[in-house]
Amino acid sequence: MPLRHDDQIVIGHGSGGRMTQELIQRVFMPHFSSPGLLQGNDFAALGLPLEAQFQGQLSISTDMHIVSPLFFPGGDIGRLAVCGTVNDVAMSGARPLYLTAGFILEEGLPIQLLDRVVMSMQQVAEEAGVQIVAGDTKVVEKGKADQLFINTAGIGWTPAGRNIGGAQARPGDVVLISGAVGDHGIAVLTARGELGFETDVQSDVAPLNHLIEAVIEAAPHTHVLRDPTRGGLATTLNEIALQSRTAIWVDEKSVIVHPSVRAACEMLGFDPLYVANEGKVIVIVPAAEADAALTAMRAQPYGAEAVAIGYVEAAPAGRVLLRTLIGGTRLLDVLAGEMLPRIC
Repeated sequence: MPLRHDDQIVIGHGSGGRMTQELIQRVFMPHFSSPGLLQGNDFAALGLPLEAQFQGQLSISTDMHIVSPLFFPGGDIGRLAVCGTVNDVAMSGARPLYLTAGFILEEGLPIQLLDRVVMSMQQVAEEAGVQIVAGDTKVVEKGKADQLFINTAGIGWTPAGRNIGGAQARPGDVVLISGAVGDHGIAVLTARGELGFETDVQSDVAPLNHLIEAVIEAAPHTHVLRDPTRGGLATTLNEIALQSRTAIWVDEKSVIVHPSVRAACEMLGFDPLYVANEGKVIVIVPAAEADAALTAMRAQPYGAEAVAIGYVEAAPAGRVLLRTLIGGTRLLDVLAGEMLPRIC
């Protein structure tokens, strides 16, 4: 049955009965038709790559997505949900394989809007090479969910010998990032019409698993991978410094901030180092592998602007320090509070 423009989510769509089944068949199954879902069970029985049956380990991540508005320049909540979980799994050095997706739908949500979101999820899952294998929907009364919330969980396989994590940063390592910072947060704010002026900023939301595989192949001793989402680059580097008990030094003039993002931040009093990203990865590698890692990133579609931005030292442990544009040094602390609500 084709979708009509006046179709909306109603409480009956959450009943578990005929209306629920019709919603699943009309909206979800045409896009999420993986073998796991087609089994028709309340679970998905899945296989692993042959090599994963003998060595390595599973990596699992879960995330909630409540962005407002649902569509913004460069992306939407569906693309964000898939990319966010694919990237979280990939940051362990794992190869993402499977996703689950849970939807909280508000009464009155246009079904055609939901269909657009689900189609977007299908498209980016295909780009990332992952399957959406299980899901669920719940419907809440009007005013209880701000249209749509999505939960995703991801499963990946980490090959044996990869030991990547925030605690692995070592003095002498080089800090790289795959591109400019702050695009996502400013794009979402633009979509809300709260800036008082127009920008051309597009969200950077993207699946990074293929870029990360290329980095690890080029730099097999990669120590840390981390996506600087909420709290931005500065907060994420602080997390790594605390985990590894090292000091991270950042050269401000090496960090790329697109002119439109910088202009918006200056007008709003924001520091772009604290604005969220959804398609960037921080890579910390031994100095001997830094050039190879950079070359690998720049060869990928989402890493063309990759750059080295700093290095790791032993002291002061647990701190991030910024060498400023004017030649001084200042402490980069964690973000206090929420700069931009509802952005991921």
